[in-house]
Amino acid sequence: MASAATYATGGLSPREIIRIVNRYIGVSGGYLGDFSYRTHAEFYPEFCDLDVNPFDYLEQGTTRDRFIRVLEKSPPHIQAKIIRGVLEKYPVGTDELRTETSGAELIAMAERLARGGMVPGTTPVFTSDVVLRAIEDVEALLQRGGPTSAVDRVHTALHGHLRYLCNEAQIPYAREATMVSLLKKLLSAHPKLQSLGPRATDITTVMRAFSSVLDALNPVRNNASVAHPNERLLGREEASLVINAGRTLLSYLDAKLAS
Repeated sequence: MASAATYATGGLSPREIIRIVNRYIGVSGGYLGDFSYRTHAEFYPEFCDLDVNPFDYLEQGTTRDRFIRVLEKSPPHIQAKIIRGVLEKYPVGTDELRTETSGAELIAMAERLARGGMVPGTTPVFTSDVVLRAIEDVEALLQRGGPTSAVDRVHTALHGHLRYLCNEAQIPYAREATMVSLLKKLLSAHPKLQSLGPRATDITTVMRAFSSVLDALNPVRNNASVAHPNERLLGREEASLVINAGRTLLSYLDAKLAS
């Protein structure tokens, strides 16, 4: 289970925390929802899959006080897990406060927090079923396990989509062609990539830089992701960097070639 740690920027604002507490869960006599001290402590492992002891955050105080302190001190991806836990424990419709509107507000918060500094994921307008499934896996893994768990599936999605684009444009390639090779073939032979705008030379330099990024993704996937039983995995920030790079290239190719 993940562990809540120190406060990180980009998380819930004080206003958002109070809205979750007062306008969704509800407070009575200083106590949060139907939480007792015991059930509040059990909430984090049971509903959020978190190894959190609220008494470690605040020795004295009500369940409301401790819940607020845990949220304040948790980084965004942990806050997202807590909000999803709240929605599971207190579903929409179980109290007059828990309306469809307030529930949607919490879902939006959780999605924003789970993304953190992530480039938003996009699904190509046209691609293969394998790529679509890999992209769906990425989103699910980002929510459940974080970016480190999703690196392998981003690699699969990107490699599969480059193959798909070559196939659709009838650009031949070797069966074992790497992502770098496929991207180079697209850049040199795809009709829609022959006109790169008024700064074509500079954009070509950017695309060549992406080739270097793709060249690094193979060893990263093979030696530092969950694709294989590697002992040392990418950290959250480095995994986010890899995923953002892949998503950026996917988004550009989709916008350029689907138009």
